[in-house]
Amino acid sequence: MWTSNSIILYFYLSFVFLALWSIAQAWMSQARTETIHPFKAFVHLLAFYLAYLLFPLFFFSLYAGWIGYYSAHEAIFIFFLSAVLIYARFIEPQSVRIQKHRYQLNPEQPFRQPVKVALIADLHIGLFSGHERQLRIIVEKINQQNPDLVVVAGDWTYEPENKLADELMILRQIDAPVYSVSGNHDEQYPGPPIQDLLRHALEVNDVMDIEGKVIDFAEFRLIGIGDLWAGKTDMRYMPSLPQDKPWLILSHNPDTVDMVPQLPMRPLMLSGHTHGGQVELPFVTNYIMKKVSILGHKHGWYRHENADVFVTVGTGMVGVPFRFRVPPTIDIIELV
Repeated sequence: MWTSNSIILYFYLSFVFLALWSIAQAWMSQARTETIHPFKAFVHLLAFYLAYLLFPLFFFSLYAGWIGYYSAHEAIFIFFLSAVLIYARFIEPQSVRIQKHRYQLNPEQPFRQPVKVALIADLHIGLFSGHERQLRIIVEKINQQNPDLVVVAGDWTYEPENKLADELMILRQIDAPVYSVSGNHDEQYPGPPIQDLLRHALEVNDVMDIEGKVIDFAEFRLIGIGDLWAGKTDMRYMPSLPQDKPWLILSHNPDTVDMVPQLPMRPLMLSGHTHGGQVELPFVTNYIMKKVSILGHKHGWYRHENADVFVTVGTGMVGVPFRFRVPPTIDIIELV
C-alpha cells in the first residue's frame, strides 16, 4: 500500500542506495586514475557521482510540498535549487555550441582564400568531462563546419584514466589536420606521469604537438607556444623568424600575450584556460577570474600592445562538475 509514510521511506532508501553507489563508483574510478593525489581525486569523483542524488530530491520536493512534509517555501527552494544543479551537472555540459567569428589576420591585404580554423580547448578528459559521448558530439560538430584545420589550446586532461589513448581514438574521425599545445593540467599538474601518457595518446591518434614548432601555410604561419604556468613560454626568438607572413599563435594561457614581442605584422593568439568562468554567478565569478588571469581575460576578443588574443571558454570542467551559463563551445574563426 502506497502511503505517505511508505513513499517517504522509499525516498530515504533510494537516497542511501545512490549514496553508497556513488561512493563505490568514485572509489573504483579513482583507482584507474593517473594522479599523485588519490584522495583529492576521490573527493572530486564523489561530488561528480553524488550529483545523481539530485534526481530523487527534485521529485521528492514536489511530493513533500504537496503533502505538507515540507513547507511551501522549503519545497520551492529545494525544487528550484535541485533543478538548477541538475541542469548545470547533466544538461549544459553536454550542450556543445558553435560560435563563429571573422578576423583579418593580414591588415595589408585580405587572404586570397578564407581559412576556417576550429578552436577547442580545455577538454579536461578525466574526472568530470571529455568522455565518449561528449567527444563524439565535439567531433561531429567540428566536421559539420568543415574547417581547414583544428587547433587545441591545451588542457587536454584532468587526471585521466590510464586508457587515455583509447578515449581519444574518436579524434581520428576529424576531417582536418589537428594541431595542439599543452596546458598547465598537462604539464604542471598532476605531474610528469601524465606527460608520457598524453604524448602517446596524441601520437597514436594523429594529433600534432606543435609546441616550439612552426607550421607554414600559404598565407600565414602557425606557431605553438608552451604553457605559461609550466614555465615553458618563450617567444624572444620570434623576431628572428621570417616575417613575410602574419603569425597565428597557439598558446594555452591568454596571459602569454603579454610576452609577445613587437613584430612587423600584428599576430593573433588563440587561447583557452579560463573556461569563461565555467559557472557564471554575479560578482563571485569575476572575483575568482582575477586569480585565473592577471590580465583580466575571461572569454572573447582582447587587444594588447603587440598582439590580439581570442579566448575560448572550452568544453570541459575542473574543480566542480558543473557548467552554468557558460556552455561548452567550439569556436570557428574564419581568417580572411
